[in-house]
This record gives sequence, C-alpha cells and structure tokens, in this order.
Amino acid sequence: MSQFDYDAVIAGAGAAGLMAAIFAAERGRRVLLLEKGKKPGVKILMSGGTRCNITHDCDARGIVEAFGPNGKFLHSALAGLGPRETVALFNAEGVATKVEDTGKVFPISDRALDVLDALLKRLHRSGATLALNEPVRDLELQSEGGFRVVTPLRTLTAERVLITTGGKSYPGCGTTGDGYALAQKFGHTILPTRPALVPLTVQPQWPGELRGITIPDVNLRVLPPEGKALSQRRGSVLFAHFGLSGPAPLDVSRAVSGHAAPTSLTLEADFIPNEPEAAFDEFLRTESLSNGKKQLASLLAEKLPRRLADQFLSLCGMQLDRRAAALAKPDRAKLVACAKRLRLPLKGTLGFEKAEVTAGGVSLDEVDSRTMQSKKLAGLYFAGEVLDLDGWIGGYNFQSAWSTGRLAGLQL
Repeated sequence: MSQFDYDAVIAGAGAAGLMAAIFAAERGRRVLLLEKGKKPGVKILMSGGTRCNITHDCDARGIVEAFGPNGKFLHSALAGLGPRETVALFNAEGVATKVEDTGKVFPISDRALDVLDALLKRLHRSGATLALNEPVRDLELQSEGGFRVVTPLRTLTAERVLITTGGKSYPGCGTTGDGYALAQKFGHTILPTRPALVPLTVQPQWPGELRGITIPDVNLRVLPPEGKALSQRRGSVLFAHFGLSGPAPLDVSRAVSGHAAPTSLTLEADFIPNEPEAAFDEFLRTESLSNGKKQLASLLAEKLPRRLADQFLSLCGMQLDRRAAALAKPDRAKLVACAKRLRLPLKGTLGFEKAEVTAGGVSLDEVDSRTMQSKKLAGLYFAGEVLDLDGWIGGYNFQSAWSTGRLAGLQL
C-alpha cells in the first residue's frame, strides 16, 4: 500500500487541471482533482461567447508564435498534443468541430457545454476523483517525502502536486490568483500579473456614439510618447460605450495594461489597411471630381460604414451634408489621416474583471518545459494560465492549457 492518500493531487479543475487529471489517472495513478468552485470548467463554459474556442487551425509553430518570446516554452507540450491532436481528441469524445474563417475551432453545436461534458465523461472513465467546493488552502512538505495538502474539509497526503489554479482573469469564475501564493511558498518567482485580452478604454467620448458597430479589418498600433510601437495587430474592432473591444484591441491590450502610464499611450488605427494612403487619396480626388454632387459621406461610405464616415467628417470639422465637389488637397489629407492614422488617446483597460487571460505568473525559467515540474522542488508541477503564458485571442490559450495539462499529467 502507498504511504500517501493519493499519488497526485491537482489544484484547479479548469482546462489544464481536467486534462492533467485524465492523463494521470489513465496511467493508473490515484488522482484527486480539487476545485474550489461548485462546478468544474466554468471558464470553459464562458469562453467564446459560451461556444468554447477549443484551439486554432494552425500547426504547433503557429501556437508558439501567438505567445511571443515565451512561446518557445511550449515546444515539448505541443509536440505531444498540438492543435490537430486536440481536435482529434475531442472528435473521439463525440465533439464534432468546425473551423471558422478566422481560424478559430469551435464545436459544431456551438455549445461549450458539449466540450466540458466530453472532458467530464472521460475524467469519470479515467477513475480520477473530482471534489468540488474544496480549495487548496495550504501546501506543506512532509519530512518523509511528498506533500501535505490542506483544504477547509480535510488534510491529505500526496506524492505529487500539480497547480492549475489559473490566473486572475474573470474572478467571477473563481480565478483569483490562489496558486501564486502556493508557488511563492516554495521559492518561485511570480512575474507581475496584469490583464490581457481585455477591452481598451479611450479618452475621447465619440467612440461611444458608434457602439455596436464592428469594422472587420483594422490595423491597430499602440504608440508610446516616443519610440516604436509597443504592439501591433490586425483584425476586427468593435466600438463600445467605453472604447474598443474585439480581437484586434484585445490582442494589443497586454501592452497597455503592462505600461506604467497607460494614459500616455495612443492607439493608432488604420481602417482601410488593404489600401495605401496614396491610393485612398487618389480615390477621394478622382471621385470628388467625377461625382461632385454626391454627398462626401456617401463617398466615404464606399470604404467605411456610414456612421464611421459621418464621424470622420465631424472630426475633420466638415459638415455632414457636404458635397464631394471641390474637395481640396488639405481636406483630403485630413480624411486620409482619419481613415489611415486615426489617433485615439488611451485611458487603459477594463481590468481583470473583463480580461480573458492573465499576463505574468509563475516564471517559466523555474519550470522544466519538458515535464512541467518545478526546478525548485521535485514533485511540484504547474500547468495552464498560472504560468507566465498568454497568447492571442483565437483558441491559443486553451491550446496551451490542454497541452501543458496533458504533459504534466503524464509525469504525475
């Protein structure tokens, strides 16, 4: 008989924890998965507008790229479970999938519940034990080896422990950074945490007047007072009462939340990224000459949504009912600047409450990427968002969780 109550205790039943528990238990390990909430996988249910963006339709290199310099940490985890294998895993569990134009992979049913149900069914088959409403309050080393795991309900012993408690994003899900204190207790460095994949707030009021309007293709750059852009992404933008949401703003948000003075930053937007400035200027010149009786707003509406076109006229100090005739070069220059280089002074972000992921966390330098084991303490493992890993929107962060969770599960 083992000297421990369990071979492995996993703290946190999110994407990484569920995957780890499944793969550990399927190896015959006695696994206890502890979840502080009343339900497992709450973030899975909320994600992708309750549709669950399982992964992204790319190869492992595409996933690595989405995480920037830290992406290289994922090579070993992705070698075992990349996007293709993830899709195959869920397909085998009865979740048929589809790829959308953006490259996002969703269940055909558009139901995140189907994704979670599949994981829970496999977890049940694996023989792992799931305990709800039971957070890990403390973790202690035993002199005779292994760990003592303290919860509000009991004290357990385990040979190995995996921390998959997530970050601080969407605290309503229960992700309130609990794992960081446990990691620090054993000497781990926690890199400063900040919201990522979070909507941006802006200083001007006018974007609020356009709330609900989506521009499908915009190039965004986050500019400091001096020097080169801090971040750049191209994608869809949604105007909101507070500022901007949608994939492109969310992808550049980590540069804003990580800056010491967000109000000093400017967001530069190119609303016609496929068209060079000179070509847009020539379009305005020729069309104003040949269609002088046409309203200028109607002319702009050939390239932009009408309400945005009206807004640009206002920003340029032009009448909304102005005719296109005699559009002088200085006026064209103003409109070109609005469409191609619109500057929006930033306030900041909506914070952890509305962030999809957390930037920062357990330093990757202190975790073995081949096993997910702590370099500070044998038997202690980390996976998922508790690590200093945050990628673009589009299923990349779930892929990181599935892959690092599985890899840890194979070691527990």
